[in-house]
Amino acid sequence: ALISFGSAFAFSYAQYEHLGYLLGYPDPAQDLYTAPELPKDIPRIQLRLAGEKRKHNEGRVEVFYEEEWGTVCDDDFTIHAAQVVCRELGYSDAVSWSPSSKYGKGEGRIWFDNVHCTGNEKSLAQCESNGIGVSDCKHTEDVGVVCSDKRIPGFKFVNTLTNNINSLNIQVEDVRIRPILSSYRKRNPVTEGYVEVKDGGKWKQICDDEWTHMNSRVICGMFGFPGDKRYNTRVYKMFARRRKPTYWDYSINCTGNEAHLSSCKLGHTLAIKANSTCEQGTPVVVSCVPGRAFAPTPMAGYRKAFRQEQPLVRLRGGAVVGEGRVEVLKNGEWGTICDDNWNLVAEVIMTKYVFMTIYGCVYENMYFPGMGPVHMNEVKCSGFEKSVTECPFNMDKDSEGCSHEEDAGVRCNVPAMGFQRRLRLSGGRNPFEGRVEVLMERNGSLVWGTVCGEGWGTMEAMVVCRQLGLGFASHAFQETWNWPGAVNADSVVMSGVRCAGTEMSLSHCLHHGEYLSCPKGGGRFAAGVSCSETAPDLVLNPQVVEQTTYLEDRPMFMLECAYEENCLGSTFSSTPANSYRRLLRFSSQIHNNGQSDFRPKASRETWVWHDCHRHYHSMEVFTHYDLLSNNGTKVAEGHKASFCLEDSECDEGIEKRYECANFGEQGITVGCWDTYRHDIDCQWVDISDVKPGDYIFQIVINPNYEVAESDYTNNIVKCRCRYDGHRIWMYNCHIGGSFSAETEDTFPGLINNQVTHR
Repeated sequence: ALISFGSAFAFSYAQYEHLGYLLGYPDPAQDLYTAPELPKDIPRIQLRLAGEKRKHNEGRVEVFYEEEWGTVCDDDFTIHAAQVVCRELGYSDAVSWSPSSKYGKGEGRIWFDNVHCTGNEKSLAQCESNGIGVSDCKHTEDVGVVCSDKRIPGFKFVNTLTNNINSLNIQVEDVRIRPILSSYRKRNPVTEGYVEVKDGGKWKQICDDEWTHMNSRVICGMFGFPGDKRYNTRVYKMFARRRKPTYWDYSINCTGNEAHLSSCKLGHTLAIKANSTCEQGTPVVVSCVPGRAFAPTPMAGYRKAFRQEQPLVRLRGGAVVGEGRVEVLKNGEWGTICDDNWNLVAEVIMTKYVFMTIYGCVYENMYFPGMGPVHMNEVKCSGFEKSVTECPFNMDKDSEGCSHEEDAGVRCNVPAMGFQRRLRLSGGRNPFEGRVEVLMERNGSLVWGTVCGEGWGTMEAMVVCRQLGLGFASHAFQETWNWPGAVNADSVVMSGVRCAGTEMSLSHCLHHGEYLSCPKGGGRFAAGVSCSETAPDLVLNPQVVEQTTYLEDRPMFMLECAYEENCLGSTFSSTPANSYRRLLRFSSQIHNNGQSDFRPKASRETWVWHDCHRHYHSMEVFTHYDLLSNNGTKVAEGHKASFCLEDSECDEGIEKRYECANFGEQGITVGCWDTYRHDIDCQWVDISDVKPGDYIFQIVINPNYEVAESDYTNNIVKCRCRYDGHRIWMYNCHIGGSFSAETEDTFPGLINNQVTHR
């Protein structure tokens, strides 16, 4: 027997409704749900989502008809059919659908094939098809859907079937941990209290007669906590005697490694547990242990921003906290995990990753491919390890048969902090853009207001998009003339915002506090953002830098254009005209490993023409080149303007889209790379004044964060360099962040592309 619950976002709102974050938002309870009435000639079916590696709002579509569960074939299936399925299950909309049994092969009959829906049907049975039970498909063609996290307000599952115990599907609207003790009511996040389910519009407790530690483990995991702990049972028994509980009709049976309560089964005993049947027990209580980044504090005192530590496991490339490509540290170098035989691995990612639940994760293979070694292959976890590094794997086949296209990723539950309710975008054409408005305390009350646009940039926009769960920033705006926003929220309530880019909330960034400074004021000069579910990710090939380095003594008369573009050392003007400059030359091969094309920030109409070189600059500063001493002091520098962003070469099967010839569009397509050859102007560092010795050579792409990317930490390449006055050797070139912190400490300068003053 199965249980179906509401969305993750739904229970996070219920979890924190006592904090008063909902000011300015409509009350979902105002919309009343009415169950659809179907014509008598339409077959009565029941739907559910099932399968492996999934969250509660996604999975293989299964249909119950004539006392048997079956599946739906992916032939002719469309997003319109997915919308019908999701709404029939109580979700507001469909996000996507997946063919070819992504969630595993089902069993039994294939009830529907060649389904054609308009999207307006009340039931999948109303859509045109070959006829129920008529199919020539195999279970390798079972279709799956991903539904929106948002539930239809007031939705309650209506069971139109007479089910036996094995096919019973109990639908409840929501689940939460309700704080009971006064000390926990003030904490954020809530870590201890009654486990309650919302059924028939009423919150109900669960009798603890058949409750197990495994159930508590799953409850804590689904709310983003790494584990559970003991609590004071005596005080809760006293509370239960004073206030009579209202019990839910069912018990729950979890194995302990489910990512969500909806994956658990109903308990063995389905007898109605009315109040008289729980005389020996009390309402279920859980006490969860939060990760260090989510340690509970009073709401007013929560000021901590997430600061990366040095774990053995990390996530990269995810749009929001708690998701991304899984990387592990082995022999001092970061590498990926191949998704071959990926079973319960996602559910044990990770105890030392400071904000993650250990087992509230599900597999996801949609993140940007990694680089470097593949450290683990054929990983087999039981589901109860504390870290994926404890799971056995095939040590003889670390990377055999695996490419980075098979890099494994996860999406994990994280504690709902209520940050999302203190920020909104207003005035935009769609939910992904608008003027940034924040909820701040002013004169003892919470008011909505704007953020000063002065100094607003990409890193600040990244935090806003992450806080709202909207993915990555695509643009940051210092003026919002086209987005009027809410009239009563024009006043500036936050100024001087400076973010490192890793914060979970805009309030965690540096800002002026109560003493605001914004000369232009709010309104049309307020900060704005546009967000995107995807982003580019530029990565420089370190091997190409290492293999193409050489010295050139270039005559002065051949450097006039380079001098105009400020590509030479400070002593150039005092160098005799019949002399030369010594240049450290190299090639740069810049790959776009992201999920969207890299485009210059400036539109083509605003590109700057440079007459000497006879080309346009789409980005005045595209890369920085620095030669550093072993203590981190800069001894020589260079820079490269983006005079031509184009697709030099692409991976197999990908077509070039950008070409600079004839004032063409500039950019780098996903899966392509742009090569700046060693023999073009400014592709060098002027080392004419550098003494022989050992140095660190460093390249940083997109150093001013002009264009948003999914990951800035891999925009840097560092090499060791030895110069004897006549020759130069480049060795140990690597991408920033690809080694352990201890190894990186031997390479002074920027550890990664995070500017310290931000």
